[in-house]
Amino acid sequence: MGVLAIAIPYVLFVWWFSTGTVLLLVGLSLRHEAVLKAGTAVLFVTSLAGLTASSQIASDTGAYCVFTCAILLWGAVEISLLAGWITGPRPEPCPRDCSKGDRVWFALQATAYHEFALIATAGLVFLVTSGAPNQLGWWTFAAMLLLRQSAKINLFLGVRTLNDELMPAQVNFLRSYFARKPINALFPLSVTLATAAAAWLAVAAVDAGSNFEALCFALLAALVALGALEHWFMVLPMPVVDLWRWSVRSQKPVADVPEPPVRPVLAVIPGGGGSAPERPAAKSAAFLERQRLEDQFRQAYRESKAAGAVQIVSGHAGVAEQDASLSFNRTAEGRSP
Repeated sequence: MGVLAIAIPYVLFVWWFSTGTVLLLVGLSLRHEAVLKAGTAVLFVTSLAGLTASSQIASDTGAYCVFTCAILLWGAVEISLLAGWITGPRPEPCPRDCSKGDRVWFALQATAYHEFALIATAGLVFLVTSGAPNQLGWWTFAAMLLLRQSAKINLFLGVRTLNDELMPAQVNFLRSYFARKPINALFPLSVTLATAAAAWLAVAAVDAGSNFEALCFALLAALVALGALEHWFMVLPMPVVDLWRWSVRSQKPVADVPEPPVRPVLAVIPGGGGSAPERPAAKSAAFLERQRLEDQFRQAYRESKAAGAVQIVSGHAGVAEQDASLSFNRTAEGRSP
């Protein structure tokens, strides 16, 4: 139990601080992109080297070191996505009113390159730790990969609370692939498996035969439990994003995903042409052409009305002339009209 008492606060701090640091660095990339790219590359190489070296040390120090290096390596890959450097062949918002099959295909295209980068990094971790006495680095990276894929699929299928307010502006288009629903069919299975895995690892930590094994199981148990908690955050009305508000001071406010522009509709009201409507300050060629067509339509309408009035007046004049002629003939014949 003493191992769990130390491991849990450490994992909580690393989880909270590393998430906020990634968001903070991504915000700074808007002004210092070249510096952050170089720093991220150095972080990736250094973390992989540290993970390789510490995987050969089967002690408490080696366990904490390899666990931390795996988290840092994961953070380096995540920065490449959140900063918009490695996303996919189609880094665009999801089109509206597309079919379910197209939505899945567009979502895969939006982050395909990043998913390949994660899989390739997981392969590197497996290679450098294969046969090493300390396998905690590989299991840590594999656990984060599985938990992230589960969370991503649940966000795509639909959850109650998206918690996407901290989404960096560089990848704001990803928000269009999230769905807001009370729950989806996969969520109960996802959260049940994550919770069961965390409980199994905690029991294994208690029953471990050595302090090193107990510490490895305890670190993994705390990490998977946090992954399960992140799943629960998707269905609970809790403002968990407030935990990392401090990390987005340097970022610009995240704007909503732009909606497709609405096509203008030409509407002409008959008889309403007393005065031309007020035109916008910035006149485009399309606007001027539309205004010209409206003016021509109004002019033609007024001319047709005027022509109709002339015909009616002419008709009345002809009838009056015929009546006058008739009256004159009757008088000439000696009859009263």
